[in-house]
Amino acid sequence: MKAGFIGTGSMGSPLASNLLDQEKSLVVYDINPAATKPLAEKQARVVASPAEVAEEADIVFGCMPSIDSFHAIVSGNDGVIHGKQMKTFVNLGTMGSDAITAVEATLAEQGVGVLDSPITGGVARARQGDITVITSGPKAIYDLAEPMLKSFARDIHYVGDKVGQAQLTKICNNIMSFTNLIVGLEALVMAAKGGVDPEKVLAVLNSGTGQNSATLTKIPNFIMNRKFDMEAPMYINEKDTHLWQQEADRLEVPQMVASATYQTLQQLVAMGLRDGDMSETVKLIERNADFQLPKTRD
Repeated sequence: MKAGFIGTGSMGSPLASNLLDQEKSLVVYDINPAATKPLAEKQARVVASPAEVAEEADIVFGCMPSIDSFHAIVSGNDGVIHGKQMKTFVNLGTMGSDAITAVEATLAEQGVGVLDSPITGGVARARQGDITVITSGPKAIYDLAEPMLKSFARDIHYVGDKVGQAQLTKICNNIMSFTNLIVGLEALVMAAKGGVDPEKVLAVLNSGTGQNSATLTKIPNFIMNRKFDMEAPMYINEKDTHLWQQEADRLEVPQMVASATYQTLQQLVAMGLRDGDMSETVKLIERNADFQLPKTRD
């Protein structure tokens, strides 16, 4: 079973590289030719369109940054829908339940099965083959794709037999992750403005009940050193908060705390940080507090 990969950006490239290491051959495409160069150097076959990937590969993985680009690679003029070889399509992006179910219906008309498999963990873990995959869809399709998913995932969580269930689960994870980062930074800025060493505050949080992924890794590794290089684009995270809002509205579930997180992301974009890094969230909190955290790490 030959594999293909579409979308070799900051997350997709290491995933495709790990898949190539396992499978020894891979057909790849990205709208940016430079993004496929490292894979070409590892002897991946680079083609000129998603359709060409689907013309050569039995199973195609898509890792797209936006809903528009997701639909384009599937049903656009040169989308995978025009390929004759592909029998399985695996979506690795966060696209929301509406988009993935629409794509499932479109591809079903061509006899192509879909697996909903959004990823979480970040770029560093992707390079290490250590990310988490949340997956849903027909069990037979999952069983087919699982060995390839294992090439880049430490943990794979099969959450249900319906496409879209993994999207909902991933969106819940993301809104919690964003909220943890925001409230962690608010607490740290408040304590530091009150005269407490932020490194000592962070140590307390990480040995107490306040610890989370933001206090354990994101704040110390990307914010305390003021490098702001978490490789988590703000515009993608803003997209994810819009998806959260759509799911909350669809399911009619009040989301009071998460609504504040959504509004914070909107403020960050209004500040001009749409093309920035999610670690730059601290700049909004500092501005509102009229206080800047000191750089405490190199």
